[in-house]
Amino acid sequence: MTVESNIHRESRLNKLKNLQDRGYNPYPYRYKPTAFAADLQEKYKDLAAGVDTEDRVVVAGRAMAVRNNGMFIDIKDYSGKIQAFCHKNHLSEEDLEILKNLDVGDIVGISGYVRRTPRGELSIAAEKFDIISKSLQALPEKFHGLTDVEARYRQRYVDFIMNEDSKEIFRKRCAITSAVRHYFEQHGFLEVETPMLHTIMGGANAKPFITHHNKLDMDLYLRIAPELFLKRLVVGGFDRVFEIGRNFRNEGIDKTHNPEFTGLEAYQAYADYNDMAELIPDLMRFVAKEVLGTTVINFRGNEIDLAKPFAKKSMIDLVKEYAGVDFMEANTLEEAQAMAKSVGVDASECISWGKVISEVFDAKVEANLIQPILVMDMPRDISPLAKTHRDNPRLVEHFDAYVCGMEMGCAYSELSNPLEQRERFEAQCADREKGDDEAQMLDEDFVNALENGFPPSGGMGMGLDRLAILLTDAETIRDVIAFPTMRRKD
Repeated sequence: MTVESNIHRESRLNKLKNLQDRGYNPYPYRYKPTAFAADLQEKYKDLAAGVDTEDRVVVAGRAMAVRNNGMFIDIKDYSGKIQAFCHKNHLSEEDLEILKNLDVGDIVGISGYVRRTPRGELSIAAEKFDIISKSLQALPEKFHGLTDVEARYRQRYVDFIMNEDSKEIFRKRCAITSAVRHYFEQHGFLEVETPMLHTIMGGANAKPFITHHNKLDMDLYLRIAPELFLKRLVVGGFDRVFEIGRNFRNEGIDKTHNPEFTGLEAYQAYADYNDMAELIPDLMRFVAKEVLGTTVINFRGNEIDLAKPFAKKSMIDLVKEYAGVDFMEANTLEEAQAMAKSVGVDASECISWGKVISEVFDAKVEANLIQPILVMDMPRDISPLAKTHRDNPRLVEHFDAYVCGMEMGCAYSELSNPLEQRERFEAQCADREKGDDEAQMLDEDFVNALENGFPPSGGMGMGLDRLAILLTDAETIRDVIAFPTMRRKD
């Protein structure tokens, strides 16, 4: 804390003591406003300048500006802003003494009548004034810009107080989650909850967070994906299920990654990835229309019309198009690594053919995928939970959805053969032994669930934080998460 901020805090502490010495409690248990700024602005929009009404209201909010020793106070509540007019002729001596201890940032309650000042400002003429939460921290004059970026994320509550743009992004993000839920409920899906503490790491290829349960004396993994539990529910006869919840991946932080994020997954029995190729674009259109009122969005200077059909191209063909190499001609890992090297991609640490292709795709293709596209048919050895492609055994029926170079979600024809699933898990275990700490583990209970009969199914997953980035044109994932993960200040 700076010397200046200490001085501000001392002043506020002194004012707090003044109030308490008078027997006044600036932290009451309750305060009940009867009106809100936006409603009042709308109701009295035609009130002429200089006119007083006899309509009495009670408002509450944060004092964002104080002028003329408290005669004029700009009050901000959840809906907007309104002015309070605190004239000595309308307030008691006690109220005036309380008013002397007001600071910008305090939360106040005003009871009075509605008027419009001769200058045209809608106001509440105060007949009763209260400080209902004394703020001990001074608000910044400006809480934006490059020098304050980190402070914005660390003290997000201050960012929301000062920056209406940040607040609006977060409101839209909440509306996006609500719209996603609405979409699946309309389509007959049941919302469920599955465990976040897993004994086996599975459902996606990622590094986990590990915790310990003291009573059971066992290590547990924070879930990286709910997939395997949701599929167990489909085995149990719940044909359409979805879950919105937190996932945790022990990975780096950048513009599209946060170690904990909100994931969406949905599974539909008697469907495949072709059905999901219709569902994901339809979901994105629905959410955009619900939240923004349009399917046409602008993201970082690109106009995207989500109403148009999403393109479909295989990963192999896209790599051929942008990197100029055809990995179907590579029959060994070494041949694939040599191809990658020939186009300037170091894949020397990749342990499989599919990993090499994925590495080249990330380096050469991803950033070019501006308009919505479904990247179809992934290599089999990097997608252990998807069905083998019906036309090519080296591939699986798995696609990723991209918009503006950002992966938005994925979908599979879900692998339902328990014997093949065991083989895939065993191959993943072999990859772990070779040093791939993102490879999945063998989940015996999940294989056992499949042995009870898992219907042909399509499944999809999507990061709702990324959907929020897209629909709000946010700079980074931190803008759409209320409290993003930050490095410790020390």
